[in-house]
Amino acid sequence: MELAALMEGLRGGLIVSCQALADEPLFGAGHMAAMARAAVSAGAVGIRANGPDDIAAIRQAVRVPIIGLFKADLPGCEVRITPTLEHARRVAEAGADVAAVDATGRPHPDGLSAGELIAKVRQQTGLPVLADVATLDEGLAAVRAGAQIVAPTLSGYASYSSQQSGPDFDLLAALVARLRPLGVPVIAEGRIATPEQAAHALTLGAFAVVVGSAITRPQWITARFVEAIHGEKQS
Repeated sequence: MELAALMEGLRGGLIVSCQALADEPLFGAGHMAAMARAAVSAGAVGIRANGPDDIAAIRQAVRVPIIGLFKADLPGCEVRITPTLEHARRVAEAGADVAAVDATGRPHPDGLSAGELIAKVRQQTGLPVLADVATLDEGLAAVRAGAQIVAPTLSGYASYSSQQSGPDFDLLAALVARLRPLGVPVIAEGRIATPEQAAHALTLGAFAVVVGSAITRPQWITARFVEAIHGEKQS
């Protein structure tokens, strides 16, 4: 799919991140494909998915664009989101439309910088690259390296970035201010937990909004209700 057509389909919409941890009951490609079908049936315009198995199953289940990534825990490396070119190749082979990579300034495997990885992923997979960043400077550097989409996904997760419990709307607004004039879409992602927060991200200029846990992780959702109920009882 051409990038312009792909992005037009995502514009102003909700992208649902269908991911589950290995120790969670919904872990597995079949569960994530069903989750993706449910999300699309309710109006989601795209899916963000982790790992070749899930991406391939979701590709068979839905026709909306898939932002693919491959989380891997490598010894001595803080970078987890599509850390190497080989991980990106497997994302592409599984059927993703976009490859998401960690574009922070943290050390990457194979001696590559984030910018070098972005360039190689574009060259060798042919996929557009979404740069997951933690700061404004990282977003700007990613675009210079060839990333076509940027998201503030890693703000609050990288130790040097702004630390907050909710979305980093300040970083989102800063990225939009610098990148929208260049024609680079900024997708809001990271700890968006309510419909109101998702709508607010769009008012700040986000091209689209990614929501994950608040839609697709029953344990997290249930825990919030339990915590609220117990708080009410104590008061």
